[in-house]
Amino acid sequence: MSVTVVILAAGEGKRMRSSLPKVLHPLCGKPLVHHVVETAKRLKPDAILAVVGSRKEAVLQALPEGVEAVDQGLPRGTGHAMMRVAEEHPRLGGTVVVLSGDVPLVTAGTLRAMLAHHRRRRAALTLATAVLEHPDAYGRIVRDASGAFLGIREASDAPREILRIPEVNAGIYVMDWGRLRPLLATLRPANRQREYYLTDLASRALGGGMRVEPYILRDPREMLGVNTRNDLANLHRILYAVRASELMERGVTVLDPASTFVDPGCSVGRDTILYPNVHLRGARIGRGCVIYPGNIVEDSTVGAGTILNPNNWIEGARIGKACRVGPMSHLRPGTVLGDGVRVGNFVETKKARLGRGTKAAHLTYLGDAEIGRGANIGCGTITCNYDGRQKHVTVIGDGAFIGSDCQLVAPVKVGRGAYTASGTTVTEDVPPGALAVGRARQRNIPGWVKRKRGQ
Repeated sequence: MSVTVVILAAGEGKRMRSSLPKVLHPLCGKPLVHHVVETAKRLKPDAILAVVGSRKEAVLQALPEGVEAVDQGLPRGTGHAMMRVAEEHPRLGGTVVVLSGDVPLVTAGTLRAMLAHHRRRRAALTLATAVLEHPDAYGRIVRDASGAFLGIREASDAPREILRIPEVNAGIYVMDWGRLRPLLATLRPANRQREYYLTDLASRALGGGMRVEPYILRDPREMLGVNTRNDLANLHRILYAVRASELMERGVTVLDPASTFVDPGCSVGRDTILYPNVHLRGARIGRGCVIYPGNIVEDSTVGAGTILNPNNWIEGARIGKACRVGPMSHLRPGTVLGDGVRVGNFVETKKARLGRGTKAAHLTYLGDAEIGRGANIGCGTITCNYDGRQKHVTVIGDGAFIGSDCQLVAPVKVGRGAYTASGTTVTEDVPPGALAVGRARQRNIPGWVKRKRGQ
């Protein structure tokens, strides 16, 4: 049977107090709605539809590939959103799974279990529920004395006795579209908000003699959504805690899970140690690494046995095995470090390739540079790569020794095994094995200090 996933992403999110649509607020490195789409794709559905409305242009631009949009226009509730789906897709059939673009923790495993339960029970509608200690504003699940499902009451329209019910609607649905679609036309905005509630579909189905099946979530956190910035912060805490737990189960040491932030999609090798206040985003970390506090690693790979000393920012870089980086280094996009490279404190690299065993210990800028193996880059070295219009490349050969406080004005080449004297400004190529000295001759003026002071 065909499966279509519908993601409700039209809400305005007024309580976020933001110019950004709610479903585009980032959660662990990607928009909320992207988490939902990725979960939907794991079901291998025939189609994924996203219902958009408020600030739709931004949402449309951000939707991942393979998601088709349905314009709700002026949002008038979840029932109205599904009416628009019916209008835009008159030939839609089979099973429809309804998710919310701001409820990102639901798992594909839970959805598969719901689908199996739905088919096994031959239900017209299966809805996820959860039992909460503090149900707050969630719609309540009403059952009879035998436990049979009777309906859903929205909290805003419910009397006090209904509000005492701990079981709530999780807002996740599996529908037999052929049977439920005709009932959409019977929905009425008979509530304080004057909206069409999708939850009213359950009572309509029961009234038509159809089976409605609640499915209680094993982990109530899967129903958590985002309505406020506090909600968003809470989901960050949950996802990062789950990720840290997964890493520890796979042999990674996480010294303080509460202050370690590893985004989904990152990989960390066994026996690596993550210190507190480490941020990994799109990172692939090898085995046996040590990542000290304050490191931010984005869209980068780090080879086995590498040590990242405290407080580095690494973005778009490839770091080899057994390297040492930092503290206080900034490796910018295009940086490639060979095995055993040492990049020390206050070193910045950009589009720089450093060969095996090369050292740049401190206070250095290497931009648009090709550096061979075993080279030594002295303190205060600058590759002057920009002439005001375009960038130029500096090439440094294997085993070259760049003295402290040197400026290499690109384009320029320093040959294999060559030396540059400290304080040299290199403006011409240096042949292999040569010593370049490019500084003013020192001149001492006797008695100058006394004369200056008028003594």
